[in-house]
Amino acid sequence: MTGWQQSPATALLILADGTRLEGRGIGAIGHAAGEVCFNTAMTGYQEVLTDPSYAGQIITFTFPHIGNVGTNDEDIETVNMAALSGVRGVVLKADITNPSNYRAAEKLDAWLKKRNIIGITGIDTRALTAQIREHGMPNGVIAHSDVGYFDEPSILAELKAFPGLEGLDLAKEVTTAQTYHWDQTGWKWNEGYGKLDKPDFHVVAIDYGAKRNILRCLADQGARVTVVPATATAADVLSHNPDGIFLSNGPGDPAATGKYAVPTIQKLMETGKPVFGICLGHQLLGLALGGTTSKMHQGHHGANHPVKDLTTGKVEITSMNHGFAVDKESLPSGVTETHISLFDGSNAGLSVDGKPIFSVQYHPEASPGPRDSHYLFTRFLNHVRAQKGMEQRPEYVAPAA
Repeated sequence: MTGWQQSPATALLILADGTRLEGRGIGAIGHAAGEVCFNTAMTGYQEVLTDPSYAGQIITFTFPHIGNVGTNDEDIETVNMAALSGVRGVVLKADITNPSNYRAAEKLDAWLKKRNIIGITGIDTRALTAQIREHGMPNGVIAHSDVGYFDEPSILAELKAFPGLEGLDLAKEVTTAQTYHWDQTGWKWNEGYGKLDKPDFHVVAIDYGAKRNILRCLADQGARVTVVPATATAADVLSHNPDGIFLSNGPGDPAATGKYAVPTIQKLMETGKPVFGICLGHQLLGLALGGTTSKMHQGHHGANHPVKDLTTGKVEITSMNHGFAVDKESLPSGVTETHISLFDGSNAGLSVDGKPIFSVQYHPEASPGPRDSHYLFTRFLNHVRAQKGMEQRPEYVAPAA
């Protein structure tokens, strides 16, 4: 009778404090350093892994069963289908099972390989999440070797060389390389995505790492969207004669991106045109108005974050993904805090008094995810409708019976 033999580890996750976790490798072969965070969403792993806002990060999913509905081409959030999202790695509890969903076109493991994302399974993600909650988001390195051999000096050297996200401008790495137009509308059951044939408005979106469903939500409101790079100047934006200006989500430190983005936003605000920002766009607007931002302890990453809209008194369940926040105490006179996180009281929205300029920290477009915040796109385009003398839409529409 032969003795029981344990299979060698084919993946490693090493944190900056020396914590070493062994598991089974999935996805791409190699190693990559990044900031380790956790996401509490139970659905939408493909959207999370293609969200440019996660560039530079290794994502730990707290939900154990990731990959069970496979992957498909419809749920990718990066605008360029061939582009990588910038995610450095993924950490899972359970092994990936065969997909069981009629929309599945490919298994998650094969999809991760194609997108050059390294993964590890068999990790106690609850313990890792607890460590992050107690000590903050650490730098880490994830490695996958199909034969179980690791060049640890090289792996640790990459970890040591990773600068962390503070002070890092990642928007330039994920933004579009050229201006393009968007007219795709939202997904409908058994129909797929639609197309906006007769737009009522024209919105210019500055792409700091834009998600596809944000652009669809704008199109659903009747807006043809022109998307410009993160480095576009105010003159570049205004050359398209927009009715409104959108500041997109994105990764990295807003103070670093703000070195070139803030002067542009300040000039755009002077035009009087409606401005709406989401996530990084919210943080950049806060900086442009004279506020400050700071790194968060563990960040907000998930699809179950309660937020209160102080302008209406309503509470909405939101999707969040950010590691930096606007310091509410830094907001100057004339800028009102409109939304707050009910988890920790951090700022989740602002507006400029008497002007059609506002932003939120979370993702009202999240798909899948709560739809509570879709009214914000109506709020934005209502500012445009007001300037054009058009009838406004109600922000809240009761769901169909």
